[in-house]
Amino acid sequence: MKKLTVKDLALIALMAVLIAVCSWISIPAAVPFTLQTLGIFLALRLLGGAKGTVSVLVYILLGAVGVPVFAGFSGGVGVLFGPTGGYILGFLAAGLVYLLLEKVPKQGKVMDFLRMVAGLLVCYALGTVWFYYTYGVQNAMGIGAVLMACVVPFILPDAVKIVLAQLLAERLQKVLKL
Repeated sequence: MKKLTVKDLALIALMAVLIAVCSWISIPAAVPFTLQTLGIFLALRLLGGAKGTVSVLVYILLGAVGVPVFAGFSGGVGVLFGPTGGYILGFLAAGLVYLLLEKVPKQGKVMDFLRMVAGLLVCYALGTVWFYYTYGVQNAMGIGAVLMACVVPFILPDAVKIVLAQLLAERLQKVLKL
């Protein structure tokens, strides 16, 4: 990544705050329904893989030190080691996947969409495995039950959030001259 400008740092911070605000818009569940993924994918799509991933990392670090940026106005390392911590860390993995796939020669709207989908799938995988080992095993939940609780209900809403992130990023890039 090239040297960051003041504008880059401001946009990274702004996107980290946006992700936090999106996490507060929440419907409680075993894995809460939030707008976090909208914030994550908007950051990645708008800032690119490197700077977008840094904004996700800033968001996670803020939560890790106790700033209540996670769903339900929670924060602290305990959240990261709890049942939903794998999904939060999966956001960072999604950013890294997005960054890696930016190296693919063919670019465009379809590739942007596919990068976000690939990142989401990695987030689902990491989060589901984490949830299974931190919660499912103790509560005699099989992997199928974990998938039904933690992934299946989120597929359609997350697909809509990816489309919204794509549309919002296209408009914002023009306004912000990115």
